[in-house]
Amino acid sequence: MFVLMYLCLAEMAQRDQLDRETLCCSICLDLLKDPVSLPCGHSYCMSCIKGFWDGEDQRKIYSCPQCREAFTPRPVLKKNTMLAALVEQLKKTGLQAAPADHCYAGPEDVACDVCTGRKLKAFKSCLQCLVSYCENHLQPHYTVGQFKKHKLVEPSEKLQENICSRHDKVMEIFCRTDKKCICYLCTMEDHKGHDTVPAAAERTERQRELEVSRLNIQQRIQDREKDVKLLQQEVEAVSRSADKAVEDSEKIFTQLIRLLQKRSSDVKQQIRSQQETEVSGVKELQEKLQQEITELKRKDAELKQLSHTEDHNQFLHNYPSVSQLSEPTDSSSINIRPLRYFEDVTAAVSELRDKLQDILRDNWTNISLAVTEVDVLLSEPEPEPKTRAGFLTYSHEITLDPNTANTYLLLSEGNRKVEFMSQQQSYSSHTDRFTDKCQVLSRESLTGRCYWEVEKRGGMWGVYVAVAYKNISRAGNESLFGRNDKSWSLTCGTNSYEFNFNKIKTPVSGPISSRVGVYLDHRAGILSFYNVSETMTLLHRVQTTFTQPLYAGLWVLDTAELCKVK
Repeated sequence: MFVLMYLCLAEMAQRDQLDRETLCCSICLDLLKDPVSLPCGHSYCMSCIKGFWDGEDQRKIYSCPQCREAFTPRPVLKKNTMLAALVEQLKKTGLQAAPADHCYAGPEDVACDVCTGRKLKAFKSCLQCLVSYCENHLQPHYTVGQFKKHKLVEPSEKLQENICSRHDKVMEIFCRTDKKCICYLCTMEDHKGHDTVPAAAERTERQRELEVSRLNIQQRIQDREKDVKLLQQEVEAVSRSADKAVEDSEKIFTQLIRLLQKRSSDVKQQIRSQQETEVSGVKELQEKLQQEITELKRKDAELKQLSHTEDHNQFLHNYPSVSQLSEPTDSSSINIRPLRYFEDVTAAVSELRDKLQDILRDNWTNISLAVTEVDVLLSEPEPEPKTRAGFLTYSHEITLDPNTANTYLLLSEGNRKVEFMSQQQSYSSHTDRFTDKCQVLSRESLTGRCYWEVEKRGGMWGVYVAVAYKNISRAGNESLFGRNDKSWSLTCGTNSYEFNFNKIKTPVSGPISSRVGVYLDHRAGILSFYNVSETMTLLHRVQTTFTQPLYAGLWVLDTAELCKVK
Protein backbone atom coordinates (compact mmCIF):
# COMPACT_ATOMS: atom_id res chain seq x y z
CA MET A 1 0.00 0.00 0.00
CA PHE A 2 2.87 2.33 0.85
CA VAL A 3 4.43 1.71 -2.55
CA LEU A 4 1.16 2.54 -4.34
CA MET A 5 0.77 5.71 -2.29
CA TYR A 6 4.33 6.68 -3.06
CA LEU A 7 3.89 6.12 -6.83
CA CYS A 8 0.77 8.32 -6.83
CA LEU A 9 2.63 11.10 -5.12
CA ALA A 10 5.52 10.72 -7.53
CA GLU A 11 3.14 10.92 -10.52
CA MET A 12 1.57 14.11 -9.16
CA ALA A 13 5.01 15.66 -8.68
CA GLN A 14 5.99 14.69 -12.24
CA ARG A 15 2.82 16.31 -13.65
CA ASP A 16 3.44 19.47 -11.62
CA GLN A 17 6.96 19.61 -13.09
CA LEU A 18 5.54 19.55 -16.64
CA ASP A 19 3.11 22.38 -15.75
CA ARG A 20 6.01 24.46 -14.46
CA GLU A 21 8.05 23.87 -17.63
CA THR A 22 5.08 24.98 -19.78
CA LEU A 23 4.65 28.31 -17.99
CA CYS A 24 8.38 29.06 -17.55
CA CYS A 25 10.24 31.91 -19.25
CA SER A 26 13.21 30.46 -21.15
CA ILE A 27 15.25 33.61 -20.43
CA CYS A 28 14.99 33.90 -16.61
CA LEU A 29 13.89 30.25 -16.08
CA ASP A 30 11.19 31.45 -13.67
CA LEU A 31 7.37 31.57 -13.90
CA LEU A 32 6.20 34.09 -16.48
CA LYS A 33 5.75 37.61 -15.16
CA ASP A 34 3.53 39.91 -17.30
CA PRO A 35 3.67 37.27 -20.08
CA VAL A 36 3.77 38.42 -23.74
CA SER A 37 3.61 36.27 -26.87
CA LEU A 38 5.69 36.89 -29.99
CA PRO A 39 4.37 36.46 -33.56
CA CYS A 40 6.25 33.13 -33.68
CA GLY A 41 4.16 31.83 -30.74
CA HIS A 42 6.79 31.73 -28.00
CA SER A 43 6.10 33.55 -24.75
CA TYR A 44 8.37 35.47 -22.36
CA CYS A 45 8.27 37.82 -19.42
CA MET A 46 7.77 41.33 -20.78
CA SER A 47 10.85 42.69 -18.97
CA CYS A 48 12.99 39.74 -20.13
CA ILE A 49 12.22 40.07 -23.88
CA LYS A 50 12.51 43.87 -23.72
CA GLY A 51 15.94 43.54 -22.13
CA PHE A 52 16.94 40.99 -24.77
CA TRP A 53 15.82 43.21 -27.63
CA ASP A 54 17.46 46.31 -26.13
CA GLY A 55 20.74 44.57 -26.85
CA GLU A 56 19.79 44.17 -30.52
CA ASP A 57 18.86 47.84 -31.10
CA GLN A 58 22.07 48.53 -33.03
CA ARG A 59 21.29 45.89 -35.67
CA LYS A 60 17.59 46.96 -35.93
CA ILE A 61 16.68 43.27 -36.29
CA TYR A 62 14.78 41.61 -33.42
CA SER A 63 14.62 37.84 -33.03
CA CYS A 64 13.03 35.17 -30.85
CA PRO A 65 15.58 33.78 -28.32
CA GLN A 66 14.25 30.23 -28.92
CA CYS A 67 13.50 29.81 -32.65
CA ARG A 68 15.61 32.81 -33.79
CA GLU A 69 12.80 34.08 -36.11
CA ALA A 70 13.57 37.72 -36.97
CA PHE A 71 11.09 40.63 -36.81
CA THR A 72 11.35 44.05 -38.45
CA PRO A 73 10.35 46.53 -37.15
CA ARG A 74 10.43 45.79 -33.41
CA PRO A 75 7.06 44.24 -32.48
CA VAL A 76 4.74 46.04 -30.12
CA LEU A 77 4.39 43.86 -27.00
CA LYS A 78 1.07 43.34 -25.25
CA LYS A 79 0.34 41.31 -22.14
CA ASN A 80 -1.09 37.84 -22.83
CA THR A 81 -4.00 37.83 -20.36
CA MET A 82 -4.72 34.11 -20.77
CA LEU A 83 -1.17 33.09 -19.90
CA ALA A 84 -1.15 35.58 -17.03
CA ALA A 85 -4.34 33.95 -15.62
CA LEU A 86 -2.80 30.46 -15.91
CA VAL A 87 0.34 31.60 -14.10
CA GLU A 88 -1.74 33.10 -11.29
CA GLN A 89 -3.76 29.86 -11.02
CA LEU A 90 -0.52 27.86 -10.89
CA LYS A 91 0.84 30.10 -8.13
CA LYS A 92 -2.33 29.51 -6.05
CA THR A 93 -1.57 25.77 -6.05
CA GLY A 94 1.73 26.54 -4.27
CA LEU A 95 3.95 25.32 -7.14
CA GLN A 96 7.10 27.14 -8.08
CA ALA A 97 8.97 27.80 -11.27
CA ALA A 98 10.63 25.13 -13.32
CA PRO A 99 14.10 24.28 -12.12
CA ALA A 100 17.08 26.03 -13.68
CA ASP A 101 19.58 24.05 -15.71
CA HIS A 102 21.96 23.80 -12.75
CA CYS A 103 19.28 21.83 -10.85
CA TYR A 104 19.42 18.95 -13.34
CA ALA A 105 21.83 16.09 -12.71
CA GLY A 106 25.10 16.13 -14.61
CA PRO A 107 27.56 13.30 -15.31
CA GLU A 108 29.24 13.76 -11.92
CA ASP A 109 26.04 14.23 -9.90
CA VAL A 110 23.81 11.70 -8.11
CA ALA A 111 20.50 11.67 -10.03
CA CYS A 112 17.01 11.25 -8.61
CA ASP A 113 15.95 7.63 -9.14
CA VAL A 114 12.25 8.61 -9.42
CA CYS A 115 12.46 11.39 -12.04
CA THR A 116 11.58 10.40 -15.61
CA GLY A 117 13.01 12.09 -18.66
CA ARG A 118 15.65 14.64 -17.66
CA LYS A 119 16.50 13.80 -14.05
CA LEU A 120 17.03 16.33 -11.29
CA LYS A 121 19.92 16.21 -8.84
CA ALA A 122 19.32 14.03 -5.82
CA PHE A 123 18.79 15.97 -2.58
CA LYS A 124 18.97 13.01 -0.20
CA SER A 125 19.42 9.24 -0.30
CA CYS A 126 17.31 6.91 1.88
CA LEU A 127 19.13 4.02 3.57
CA GLN A 128 15.86 2.10 4.01
CA CYS A 129 14.45 2.59 0.51
CA LEU A 130 17.98 2.46 -1.02
CA VAL A 131 16.77 5.17 -3.40
CA SER A 132 18.03 8.71 -4.09
CA TYR A 133 15.41 11.51 -4.32
CA CYS A 134 15.30 15.04 -5.64
CA GLU A 135 13.77 17.66 -3.38
CA ASN A 136 10.29 17.23 -4.90
CA HIS A 137 10.21 13.46 -4.72
CA LEU A 138 11.59 13.53 -1.20
CA GLN A 139 8.49 15.34 0.16
CA PRO A 140 6.64 12.11 1.15
CA HIS A 141 9.51 11.31 3.55
CA TYR A 142 8.66 14.53 5.38
CA THR A 143 4.85 14.23 5.25
CA VAL A 144 3.99 10.52 5.38
CA GLY A 145 4.36 9.08 8.88
CA GLN A 146 5.73 5.69 7.76
CA PHE A 147 8.55 7.39 5.82
CA LYS A 148 9.54 9.75 8.62
CA LYS A 149 11.45 6.94 10.38
CA HIS A 150 13.65 6.31 7.35
CA LYS A 151 17.33 7.31 7.61
CA LEU A 152 18.17 10.09 5.13
CA VAL A 153 21.78 10.80 4.19
CA GLU A 154 23.65 12.95 1.69
CA PRO A 155 23.18 11.75 -1.92
CA SER A 156 25.26 8.66 -2.56
CA GLU A 157 25.85 6.34 -5.51
CA LYS A 158 27.06 3.60 -3.14
CA LEU A 159 23.74 2.69 -1.52
CA GLN A 160 24.07 -0.92 -2.65
CA GLU A 161 27.19 -1.22 -0.53
CA ASN A 162 24.86 -1.12 2.50
CA ILE A 163 23.24 -4.39 1.36
CA CYS A 164 24.68 -7.73 2.49
CA SER A 165 25.80 -9.53 -0.66
CA ARG A 166 25.01 -12.89 0.93
CA HIS A 167 21.59 -12.29 2.48
CA ASP A 168 20.40 -9.23 0.54
CA LYS A 169 19.63 -7.46 3.81
CA VAL A 170 20.58 -4.00 5.05
CA MET A 171 23.79 -4.17 7.05
CA GLU A 172 22.81 -2.51 10.35
CA ILE A 173 25.21 -4.32 12.67
CA PHE A 174 28.96 -3.82 13.21
CA CYS A 175 31.19 -6.79 14.07
CA ARG A 176 33.99 -5.51 16.29
CA THR A 177 35.78 -8.85 16.06
CA ASP A 178 36.16 -8.66 12.27
CA LYS A 179 35.82 -4.85 12.08
CA LYS A 180 33.12 -4.87 9.39
CA CYS A 181 29.41 -4.13 8.88
CA ILE A 182 27.06 -7.15 8.65
CA CYS A 183 23.33 -7.89 8.54
CA TYR A 184 21.38 -9.53 11.39
CA LEU A 185 21.43 -12.93 9.62
CA CYS A 186 25.25 -12.84 9.56
CA THR A 187 25.23 -12.69 13.38
CA MET A 188 23.66 -16.13 13.42
CA GLU A 189 26.07 -17.66 10.94
CA ASP A 190 29.65 -16.63 10.17
CA HIS A 191 29.75 -14.05 12.99
CA LYS A 192 28.04 -16.11 15.66
CA GLY A 193 29.61 -15.45 19.05
CA HIS A 194 31.46 -12.38 17.82
CA ASP A 195 31.43 -9.02 19.59
CA THR A 196 28.66 -7.21 17.68
CA VAL A 197 26.88 -3.91 18.28
CA PRO A 198 24.40 -1.84 16.29
CA ALA A 199 26.19 0.12 13.59
CA ALA A 200 24.67 3.30 15.03
CA ALA A 201 26.23 2.59 18.47
CA GLU A 202 29.62 1.89 16.93
CA ARG A 203 29.28 5.08 14.91
CA THR A 204 28.53 7.06 18.09
CA GLU A 205 31.68 5.73 19.78
CA ARG A 206 33.84 6.30 16.75
CA GLN A 207 32.25 9.73 16.38
CA ARG A 208 33.55 10.63 19.85
CA GLU A 209 37.01 9.43 18.84
CA LEU A 210 36.68 11.44 15.64
CA GLU A 211 35.83 14.57 17.60
CA VAL A 212 38.90 14.08 19.80
CA SER A 213 41.02 13.60 16.68
CA ARG A 214 39.51 16.73 15.17
CA LEU A 215 40.28 18.68 18.34
CA ASN A 216 43.88 17.46 18.19
CA ILE A 217 44.09 18.37 14.51
CA GLN A 218 42.57 21.79 15.13
CA GLN A 219 45.03 22.37 17.97
CA ARG A 220 47.89 21.36 15.67
CA ILE A 221 46.52 23.68 13.00
CA GLN A 222 46.47 26.55 15.52
CA ASP A 223 50.00 25.68 16.61
CA ARG A 224 51.22 25.54 13.03
CA GLU A 225 49.45 28.79 12.18
CA LYS A 226 51.25 30.39 15.13
CA ASP A 227 54.51 28.91 13.85
CA VAL A 228 53.80 30.24 10.36
CA LYS A 229 53.02 33.66 11.83
CA LEU A 230 56.22 33.58 13.87
CA LEU A 231 58.22 32.56 10.81
CA GLN A 232 56.63 35.37 8.82
CA GLN A 233 57.60 37.77 11.59
CA GLU A 234 61.09 36.25 11.49
CA VAL A 235 61.25 36.78 7.70
CA GLU A 236 60.23 40.40 8.18
CA ALA A 237 62.73 40.82 11.03
CA VAL A 238 65.53 39.25 8.95
CA SER A 239 64.65 41.50 6.02
CA ARG A 240 64.58 44.61 8.22
CA SER A 241 67.86 43.62 9.85
CA ALA A 242 69.47 42.91 6.46
CA ASP A 243 68.24 46.23 5.04
CA LYS A 244 69.58 48.09 8.08
CA ALA A 245 72.90 46.21 7.93
CA VAL A 246 73.28 47.09 4.23
CA GLU A 247 72.37 50.73 4.93
CA ASP A 248 74.72 50.96 7.93
CA SER A 249 77.54 49.18 6.08
CA GLU A 250 77.20 51.54 3.14
CA LYS A 251 77.32 54.52 5.52
CA ILE A 252 80.40 53.15 7.27
CA PHE A 253 82.22 52.36 4.04
CA THR A 254 81.20 55.77 2.68
CA GLN A 255 82.70 57.36 5.80
CA LEU A 256 85.88 55.35 5.30
CA ILE A 257 86.05 56.39 1.66
CA ARG A 258 85.49 60.03 2.58
CA LEU A 259 88.13 59.78 5.30
CA LEU A 260 90.62 58.31 2.84
CA GLN A 261 89.69 60.96 0.27
CA LYS A 262 90.22 63.68 2.89
CA ARG A 263 93.57 62.20 3.92
CA SER A 264 94.54 61.96 0.25
CA SER A 265 93.56 65.61 -0.22
CA ASP A 266 95.52 66.61 2.91
CA VAL A 267 98.63 64.76 1.73
CA LYS A 268 98.32 66.31 -1.70
CA GLN A 269 97.91 69.79 -0.19
CA GLN A 270 100.91 69.30 2.12
CA ILE A 271 103.04 68.03 -0.75
CA ARG A 272 102.08 71.00 -2.94
CA SER A 273 102.64 73.45 -0.08
CA GLN A 274 106.07 71.98 0.65
CA GLN A 275 106.80 71.92 -3.06
CA GLU A 276 105.93 75.63 -3.29
CA THR A 277 108.13 76.45 -0.27
CA GLU A 278 111.09 74.46 -1.55
CA VAL A 279 110.78 75.72 -5.12
CA SER A 280 110.48 79.31 -3.88
CA GLY A 281 113.69 78.98 -1.85
CA VAL A 282 115.52 77.36 -4.76
CA LYS A 283 114.39 80.06 -7.17
CA GLU A 284 115.47 82.76 -4.72
CA LEU A 285 118.93 81.21 -4.47
CA GLN A 286 118.92 80.70 -8.22
CA GLU A 287 118.27 84.42 -8.78
CA LYS A 288 121.09 85.39 -6.41
CA LEU A 289 123.47 83.06 -8.22
CA GLN A 290 122.35 84.46 -11.55
CA GLN A 291 122.99 88.02 -10.34
CA GLU A 292 126.41 86.93 -9.10
CA ILE A 293 127.19 85.40 -12.49
CA THR A 294 126.21 88.66 -14.20
CA GLU A 295 128.41 90.66 -11.81
CA LEU A 296 131.33 88.27 -12.33
CA LYS A 297 131.01 88.50 -16.09
CA ARG A 298 131.06 92.29 -15.84
CA LYS A 299 134.18 92.15 -13.63
CA ASP A 300 135.79 89.70 -16.02
CA ALA A 301 135.19 92.12 -18.92
CA GLU A 302 136.70 95.02 -16.93
CA LEU A 303 139.76 92.94 -16.02
CA LYS A 304 140.17 91.87 -19.60
CA GLN A 305 140.06 95.46 -20.73
CA LEU A 306 142.54 96.45 -17.98
CA SER A 307 144.89 93.69 -19.04
CA HIS A 308 145.17 95.35 -22.44
CA THR A 309 146.17 98.77 -20.97
CA GLU A 310 149.69 99.67 -22.18
CA ASP A 311 150.21 102.49 -19.69
CA HIS A 312 151.80 100.97 -16.65
CA ASN A 313 150.86 103.80 -14.36
CA GLN A 314 147.23 103.71 -15.52
CA PHE A 315 147.10 99.92 -15.05
CA LEU A 316 148.42 100.09 -11.51
CA HIS A 317 146.06 102.96 -10.68
CA ASN A 318 142.91 101.14 -11.81
CA TYR A 319 143.80 97.63 -10.75
CA PRO A 320 142.82 97.86 -7.06
CA SER A 321 139.26 99.00 -7.79
CA VAL A 322 138.73 96.69 -10.72
CA SER A 323 140.11 93.54 -9.07
CA GLN A 324 137.97 93.87 -5.89
CA LEU A 325 135.12 91.22 -5.89
CA SER A 326 131.93 91.00 -3.78
CA GLU A 327 131.37 88.17 -1.30
CA PRO A 328 130.24 84.95 -3.10
CA THR A 329 126.76 83.55 -2.41
CA ASP A 330 126.78 80.62 0.03
CA SER A 331 125.88 77.48 -1.97
CA SER A 332 126.86 74.90 0.64
CA SER A 333 123.15 74.17 1.34
CA ILE A 334 122.64 72.83 -2.16
CA ASN A 335 122.26 69.03 -1.88
CA ILE A 336 121.29 67.50 -5.18
CA ARG A 337 119.22 64.26 -4.73
CA PRO A 338 117.73 63.48 -8.13
CA LEU A 339 114.16 62.10 -7.85
CA ARG A 340 114.42 61.52 -4.08
CA TYR A 341 112.71 64.54 -2.58
CA PHE A 342 109.20 63.14 -1.80
CA GLU A 343 109.94 59.41 -1.99
CA ASP A 344 109.58 59.12 1.79
CA VAL A 345 106.02 60.40 1.49
CA THR A 346 105.26 57.71 -1.10
CA ALA A 347 106.82 55.11 1.17
CA ALA A 348 104.74 56.28 4.14
CA VAL A 349 101.52 56.17 2.10
CA SER A 350 102.47 52.72 0.82
CA GLU A 351 103.02 51.56 4.39
CA LEU A 352 99.58 52.89 5.34
CA ARG A 353 98.06 51.06 2.38
CA ASP A 354 99.72 47.80 3.43
CA LYS A 355 98.47 48.19 7.01
CA LEU A 356 94.93 48.88 5.81
CA GLN A 357 95.09 45.82 3.56
CA ASP A 358 96.23 43.73 6.53
CA ILE A 359 93.40 45.08 8.68
CA LEU A 360 90.82 44.44 5.95
CA ARG A 361 92.17 40.95 5.38
CA ASP A 362 92.20 40.11 9.09
CA ASN A 363 88.73 41.49 9.74
CA TRP A 364 87.09 40.32 6.52
CA THR A 365 86.96 36.79 7.89
CA ASN A 366 84.98 38.01 10.88
CA ILE A 367 82.63 40.04 8.68
CA SER A 368 82.07 37.15 6.28
CA LEU A 369 81.59 34.70 9.15
CA ALA A 370 79.10 37.01 10.84
CA VAL A 371 77.06 37.13 7.61
CA THR A 372 77.10 33.40 6.91
CA GLU A 373 76.23 32.50 10.50
CA VAL A 374 72.86 34.28 10.26
CA ASP A 375 70.29 31.52 10.78
CA VAL A 376 66.56 31.58 11.45
CA LEU A 377 66.93 28.41 13.56
CA LEU A 378 64.86 26.30 11.16
CA SER A 379 67.05 23.32 11.94
CA GLU A 380 68.44 21.77 15.11
CA PRO A 381 71.89 23.08 16.14
CA GLU A 382 74.82 20.82 15.39
CA PRO A 383 75.78 18.56 18.29
CA GLU A 384 78.84 19.47 20.31
CA PRO A 385 81.97 17.53 19.24
CA LYS A 386 83.13 14.59 21.36
CA THR A 387 86.81 14.46 20.46
CA ARG A 388 89.59 17.04 20.26
CA ALA A 389 89.83 16.42 16.53
CA GLY A 390 86.16 17.33 16.26
CA PHE A 391 86.69 20.53 18.24
CA LEU A 392 89.70 21.48 16.14
CA THR A 393 87.48 21.67 13.04
CA TYR A 394 86.10 24.87 14.62
CA SER A 395 89.48 26.24 15.76
CA HIS A 396 90.13 29.96 15.32
CA GLU A 397 93.42 31.82 15.30
CA ILE A 398 92.90 34.43 18.01
CA THR A 399 95.23 37.29 18.92
CA LEU A 400 95.12 39.72 21.83
CA ASP A 401 94.31 43.39 21.32
CA PRO A 402 97.06 45.69 22.71
CA ASN A 403 94.53 48.53 22.96
CA THR A 404 92.62 46.58 25.65
CA ALA A 405 95.62 45.28 27.64
CA ASN A 406 96.17 46.59 31.17
CA THR A 407 99.43 48.55 31.36
CA TYR A 408 100.98 45.89 33.64
CA LEU A 409 100.57 43.24 30.94
CA LEU A 410 103.19 42.52 28.27
CA LEU A 411 102.09 40.99 24.98
CA SER A 412 104.43 38.92 22.83
CA GLU A 413 104.53 35.97 20.41
CA GLY A 414 102.48 37.85 17.84
CA ASN A 415 100.10 39.13 20.53
CA ARG A 416 99.17 35.59 21.59
CA LYS A 417 101.18 35.49 24.85
CA VAL A 418 100.45 37.71 27.87
CA GLU A 419 102.67 38.12 30.92
CA PHE A 420 102.19 40.11 34.13
CA MET A 421 105.02 42.62 34.70
CA SER A 422 106.05 44.44 37.87
CA GLN A 423 106.36 47.73 36.00
CA GLN A 424 103.92 49.48 33.71
CA GLN A 425 104.39 49.14 29.96
CA SER A 426 104.50 52.07 27.57
CA TYR A 427 101.07 51.71 25.96
CA SER A 428 99.40 54.68 24.34
CA SER A 429 96.19 55.97 25.88
CA HIS A 430 93.05 54.20 24.60
CA THR A 431 89.38 54.10 25.67
CA ASP A 432 89.27 50.29 25.32
CA ARG A 433 92.07 49.70 27.86
CA PHE A 434 91.37 47.96 31.19
CA THR A 435 92.63 50.35 33.83
CA ASP A 436 92.07 48.52 37.13
CA LYS A 437 92.15 44.79 36.32
CA CYS A 438 95.01 42.87 34.69
CA GLN A 439 92.87 41.81 31.76
CA VAL A 440 92.98 41.79 27.97
CA LEU A 441 90.48 40.99 25.20
CA SER A 442 90.99 39.43 21.80
CA ARG A 443 91.16 41.54 18.68
CA GLU A 444 88.82 39.18 16.81
CA SER A 445 85.10 38.99 17.57
CA LEU A 446 83.60 35.52 17.98
CA THR A 447 80.32 34.43 16.39
CA GLY A 448 79.08 31.12 15.08
CA ARG A 449 80.97 28.02 16.29
CA CYS A 450 84.51 28.64 17.58
CA TYR A 451 87.14 26.70 19.52
CA TRP A 452 90.42 27.86 21.08
CA GLU A 453 92.83 26.70 23.75
CA VAL A 454 94.63 28.57 26.58
CA GLU A 455 97.89 27.42 28.18
CA LYS A 456 98.65 28.74 31.69
CA ARG A 457 102.26 28.73 32.83
CA GLY A 458 103.91 28.92 36.24
CA GLY A 459 103.05 30.97 39.30
CA MET A 460 100.46 30.56 42.00
CA TRP A 461 97.75 32.93 40.79
CA GLY A 462 96.32 31.01 37.87
CA VAL A 463 94.35 32.60 35.06
CA TYR A 464 90.76 33.59 34.26
CA VAL A 465 89.69 32.17 30.88
CA ALA A 466 86.72 34.26 29.78
CA VAL A 467 84.47 35.56 27.03
CA ALA A 468 82.93 39.04 27.15
CA TYR A 469 80.91 41.55 25.21
CA LYS A 470 82.73 44.51 23.72
CA ASN A 471 80.84 46.96 25.95
CA ILE A 472 82.10 45.45 29.24
CA SER A 473 83.21 48.10 31.73
CA ARG A 474 86.94 48.98 31.59
CA ALA A 475 87.36 50.33 35.12
CA GLY A 476 86.42 49.42 38.69
CA ASN A 477 85.49 46.09 40.27
CA GLU A 478 82.60 45.75 37.81
CA SER A 479 85.12 45.30 35.01
CA LEU A 480 86.48 42.00 36.39
CA PHE A 481 85.53 39.01 34.23
CA GLY A 482 82.56 37.19 35.80
CA ARG A 483 81.56 40.09 38.07
CA ASN A 484 78.93 41.41 35.64
CA ASP A 485 76.29 40.23 33.16
CA LYS A 486 78.54 40.95 30.19
CA SER A 487 81.20 38.28 30.76
CA TRP A 488 81.54 34.57 31.61
CA SER A 489 84.74 33.37 33.30
CA LEU A 490 86.37 30.10 34.37
CA THR A 491 88.97 30.62 37.11
CA CYS A 492 91.79 28.12 36.55
CA GLY A 493 93.71 27.90 39.84
CA THR A 494 96.62 25.70 40.78
CA ASN A 495 94.36 22.95 42.17
CA SER A 496 90.74 23.98 41.56
CA TYR A 497 88.27 25.54 39.12
CA GLU A 498 85.49 28.06 39.65
CA PHE A 499 82.93 29.48 37.21
CA ASN A 500 81.79 33.11 37.58
CA PHE A 501 78.93 35.04 35.99
CA ASN A 502 77.19 38.19 37.23
CA LYS A 503 78.87 37.90 40.68
CA ILE A 504 77.62 34.30 41.11
CA LYS A 505 80.38 31.77 41.86
CA THR A 506 79.95 28.09 40.97
CA PRO A 507 82.54 25.51 42.11
CA VAL A 508 83.70 23.26 39.26
CA SER A 509 85.22 19.81 39.69
CA GLY A 510 87.51 18.13 37.23
CA PRO A 511 91.08 17.08 36.53
CA ILE A 512 93.65 19.87 36.70
CA SER A 513 95.85 20.52 33.69
CA SER A 514 97.73 23.45 32.25
CA ARG A 515 95.59 23.67 29.11
CA VAL A 516 91.89 24.60 28.88
CA GLY A 517 89.81 24.36 25.72
CA VAL A 518 86.88 26.72 25.08
CA TYR A 519 84.02 25.81 22.72
CA LEU A 520 81.49 28.47 21.71
CA ASP A 521 78.31 27.97 19.69
CA HIS A 522 77.09 31.56 19.60
CA ARG A 523 73.86 30.85 17.73
CA ALA A 524 72.84 28.00 20.07
CA GLY A 525 73.96 29.93 23.17
CA ILE A 526 76.43 27.24 24.29
CA LEU A 527 79.72 27.98 26.04
CA SER A 528 81.77 24.98 27.22
CA PHE A 529 85.11 24.70 29.03
CA TYR A 530 87.17 21.52 28.67
CA ASN A 531 90.24 20.03 30.29
CA VAL A 532 92.55 19.25 27.35
CA SER A 533 94.63 16.10 27.66
CA GLU A 534 94.56 12.78 25.85
CA THR A 535 90.79 12.96 26.26
CA MET A 536 88.49 15.96 26.41
CA THR A 537 86.90 16.30 29.87
CA LEU A 538 83.98 18.72 30.21
CA LEU A 539 84.50 21.09 33.13
CA HIS A 540 81.49 23.38 32.80
CA ARG A 541 78.84 24.19 30.21
CA VAL A 542 76.67 27.32 29.94
CA GLN A 543 73.35 27.40 28.08
CA THR A 544 72.12 30.96 27.54
CA THR A 545 71.31 33.49 24.83
CA PHE A 546 74.10 35.68 23.48
CA THR A 547 72.87 39.02 22.21
CA GLN A 548 76.18 40.44 20.93
CA PRO A 549 79.42 39.17 19.40
CA LEU A 550 81.82 37.84 22.02
CA TYR A 551 85.55 38.38 22.56
CA ALA A 552 87.99 35.99 24.20
CA GLY A 553 89.41 37.36 27.45
CA LEU A 554 92.29 36.59 29.85
CA TRP A 555 92.95 37.78 33.41
CA VAL A 556 96.53 36.96 34.46
CA LEU A 557 98.93 37.61 37.29
CA ASP A 558 101.36 35.05 35.83
CA THR A 559 101.69 34.02 32.19
CA ALA A 560 99.16 32.62 29.70
CA GLU A 561 99.12 32.03 25.96
CA LEU A 562 96.51 31.49 23.26
CA CYS A 563 97.76 28.26 21.71
CA LYS A 564 98.29 27.64 18.02
CA VAL A 565 96.12 24.59 17.32
CA LYS A 566 95.76 22.57 14.15
